[in-house]
Amino acid sequence: MCCDLKRRFLLLYATQKGQAKAIAEEIWQQAGAHGLEADMHCMSEMDKYNLETEKDPVVIVISTTGTGDPPDTARKFVKKIEDRTLPPDHFAHLQYGLLGLGDSEYTFFCNGGKTVDRRLQELGAQHFYNTGLADDCVGLELVVDPWIDGLWLALKEAFLLQKEKEGMSSVVDAASNSLSAAPHIVHELNVSSKVQNLELEDEGMRSSDFLSQKLVDINLEASAGDTEPSLVHSVTPLSQSTLNIPALPPEFIEVQFQDTHGENPHPSSLISEGTTFEVPITKAVQLTREDAIKTALLLELDIADTVFDYQPGDAFCVMCPNNVSEVEELLHILGLSEKGEYFVSVKVKQGTKKKGAVHPQHIPERSTLKFILTWCLEIRAIPKKAFLRALVECTSNAGEKRRLQELCSRQGASDYTRFIRDSNVCLLDLLHAFPSCKPSLNLLIEHLPKLQARSYSVSSSNLYQPGKLCFVFNIVEFPACPARPVSRKGVCTGWLAELVAPLLHPNKNILDTKGGSPSTEKVSILARPSNTFHLPADPSVPFIMVGPGTGISPFIGFLQHRQKLREEHTDWEFGETWLFFGCRHRDRDYLFKQLRCFLENGTLTHLKVCFSRDSSTAEAAPPKYVQDIIRLYAKEVARVLLKEKGYFFVCGDKKHMADGVTDAVVDILSMAMEADRLEAMKMLAMLREARRYLQDVWS
Repeated sequence: MCCDLKRRFLLLYATQKGQAKAIAEEIWQQAGAHGLEADMHCMSEMDKYNLETEKDPVVIVISTTGTGDPPDTARKFVKKIEDRTLPPDHFAHLQYGLLGLGDSEYTFFCNGGKTVDRRLQELGAQHFYNTGLADDCVGLELVVDPWIDGLWLALKEAFLLQKEKEGMSSVVDAASNSLSAAPHIVHELNVSSKVQNLELEDEGMRSSDFLSQKLVDINLEASAGDTEPSLVHSVTPLSQSTLNIPALPPEFIEVQFQDTHGENPHPSSLISEGTTFEVPITKAVQLTREDAIKTALLLELDIADTVFDYQPGDAFCVMCPNNVSEVEELLHILGLSEKGEYFVSVKVKQGTKKKGAVHPQHIPERSTLKFILTWCLEIRAIPKKAFLRALVECTSNAGEKRRLQELCSRQGASDYTRFIRDSNVCLLDLLHAFPSCKPSLNLLIEHLPKLQARSYSVSSSNLYQPGKLCFVFNIVEFPACPARPVSRKGVCTGWLAELVAPLLHPNKNILDTKGGSPSTEKVSILARPSNTFHLPADPSVPFIMVGPGTGISPFIGFLQHRQKLREEHTDWEFGETWLFFGCRHRDRDYLFKQLRCFLENGTLTHLKVCFSRDSSTAEAAPPKYVQDIIRLYAKEVARVLLKEKGYFFVCGDKKHMADGVTDAVVDILSMAMEADRLEAMKMLAMLREARRYLQDVWS
């Protein structure tokens, strides 16, 4: 089709960790095959597009971050459209389709996309295509892939309608004829995609030839009794299917090795979204007994010599490196062990076909290879299908090549979810499982996301402990599984545990972390203040805290802060406070037994605890979980929420706790209101909207 007949649409993305951008790039790549031209921009590049004058359809891909906030790259855009002085027909000329990304493990699912969608509607914009909401909890591709498939017909209809409105019937005919090729293209992708998308350039043969083979090599390699699929082996019908796989992403990075002379940048220079502070660790305490199922640590940081400030309930981020042994192992597999200390120059490849290719902000223009793998790239990231597709071209064994194709294909979606996503497989695991796969360094830089700083809840009060910041975490453990034969610790929690090992004093559970040996170890932190998860502004308002396990962390800060306020303002009126805490064993992982100090001095009015794994000789079994205790105090909970307009805070695991607590609260509201469950759920939604039912949860 002639270039001048290609129809343009505006493609905007707003991303926090790169997923929305990757999906937008996929749309951009597919657009050309459908006779369309996507004018793609990051939402933050507001000087490059103007929705006020935009006449063409707009496609938006936007993620959600934090507890329902739009990503950083969308903040200016959202602030602009949230201007309440804008008239209701401000965007009456605009046609758009929106794809939101989120995680249903969190309360405000896809709220970034929903916020933009709702506001555009309020300002008169019209959908030309239904909004899609993709859930990272079950796999974004379950919504993303069919949404993109349907986008092309919706765009075609939007263009035809646009031309009819303009009264340009001749152009309508031309556009209709040119775009009528799209169904043929779709058919080709669905039925004969092996011709276009499975071309194996390194072998110099068309994939139609390759896929028409019976894949004897694969069948020979699989053992006779191997009837179950695995990471490296598929079974029928997948093993015999013609595959639809993504288009090969164009390479856009060029890496050149230099010498070994020079200095690496400081890791904090990689952070663009805030000020970092390098602070010493002054205390480390193991809060759990050695025989506890999980190991919980409390760390104290000295922030006295910085301007770092926080409120109880805030979070902050810790910059962490990848595991040293994993970096060395990766270098070894790539055949670059001797090159680790060499400086490399990273540039955008001249003549790349990648739209808007730029130098990745998180990669220094000059640093050592080891520095890039240690501080810049998330080598533990679960590989996306586009990465698997690129790895196909780096794999020499036919059986391994076919399996990688299956894992990134539409037909292999369930295998991808089971053996890659749910198994937390990373690049190292893939390289072990597919030994003939030898990716180039530029592919790693192109496809591995930025190493993210890890977020933790503050577990202290600057009023109670000036110049100190405490936080609590479990050392995350990833046990071995068939797809990942080695166990691993969390990237940040494993590193922190190793860092503070000399400071640890097992079997000491303390609240007041004064004293202790000073540490020369330092960590780089940056603020991540909460907009909502804070104590009520009015100290007379009662509140309830639910925090089992390390979910108690922010509430220690709440109570420390409240205690100090009570000491300094004896004439103030303070509302009652409830804390529901739970753990497995009273004598192994009761993290803060000194909570009773808060009870004794009146800071905490009610403390209710439960132990899920302790045996009991009582006739009536005690409650096992926090949601069970909450039900025992239904009248009190209802009184605080409904009559006294109090607050309800929940912190901890989403799936196994927070959802159960929400169900319990809905039942309590239903009984108290003498209403059905639907009405109780509406009341809970109102409490959320009023920011009186607040969650700080993780999956």
